[in-house]
Amino acid sequence: METRPPPYPLAFNGPPGITGWPRWLLFSPGARLAYFAFLLYTLGGTITHLVVVLGWADKAADPLLRALGMLSLQVLPPLLGYLLVVRLLEQRRPQELRPRAGLLLAGLGAGAALMSLVVGILWLFGSYRVLGTQDPPNWLADVLVVGVGAGIGEEIVCRAALFRIVEEGLGTWWALLISAAFFGAAHIFNPAATWWSSAAIAIEAGLLFALLYHATRSLWACTGMHAAWNVMQGTFYGIPVSGTDAHGWLVSVRRGPDWLSGGAFGAEASVVALLVCCGASVALLLIARRRYAFVPPSWRRRVPAAAASPPLSPLAG
Repeated sequence: METRPPPYPLAFNGPPGITGWPRWLLFSPGARLAYFAFLLYTLGGTITHLVVVLGWADKAADPLLRALGMLSLQVLPPLLGYLLVVRLLEQRRPQELRPRAGLLLAGLGAGAALMSLVVGILWLFGSYRVLGTQDPPNWLADVLVVGVGAGIGEEIVCRAALFRIVEEGLGTWWALLISAAFFGAAHIFNPAATWWSSAAIAIEAGLLFALLYHATRSLWACTGMHAAWNVMQGTFYGIPVSGTDAHGWLVSVRRGPDWLSGGAFGAEASVVALLVCCGASVALLLIARRRYAFVPPSWRRRVPAAAASPPLSPLAG
């Protein structure tokens, strides 16, 4: 009796019938990541020039316009670059970007709850104290940049592109490790960043968001959790977000050793955040393994012909 391979949750696995150099140069995971990186760099430079020409980057510009300029730089290059790779090379509709209001709301709620749990534990240990409240200056601008921009832009790069495409070639476990390491390394140049803070972000957020993507196969849950985590940490609790100063509704101070408080980098560098997020990651790992088979490396799997993504019809709407 023939054993059929499990239905691996791959959005794309190369067009059938194309082999040899064309497949490697156009459709292999490495090639598509290289094209995406080139588009990200090119579009980033173009949109940066446009933002400067419009005056949105000037220090004297309206704070909301400056926030819109930053939001454009955060979101448009990865979004446009990703859509070009998916539509032109993979020739499919990006189902991972299809609006999923329920997953977005669930992600927002989970991100807010996780950060509130971290802050609550810090408060119990005497590390977090509230001195008062204030009206968050330019709260809309803060939410756009810290929440929406980071949530969408970074999730497209690290989960939709890097995790998803690496998973096609090297399998789920290597995709988790590589995307998490990249996510942590991307924060090493932030203000007050250390090797510890980057490692903590790689483990607590890089793995967590990637597992959330694996369990849902949608970017919206990751985007919601990422955005809510940042907004609650900075705009609400008044804690620096990845080393960036925050002027939140709560005026707060953190005391104690850096391993507990997170130091100048913020709560993300606290061992409390690391343990809380690791617990959430373990729960997601169990859910993900029940919902989908973990994808083995490409050389160890057989994919049924029906599972391959068909080319997008030119007449499709």
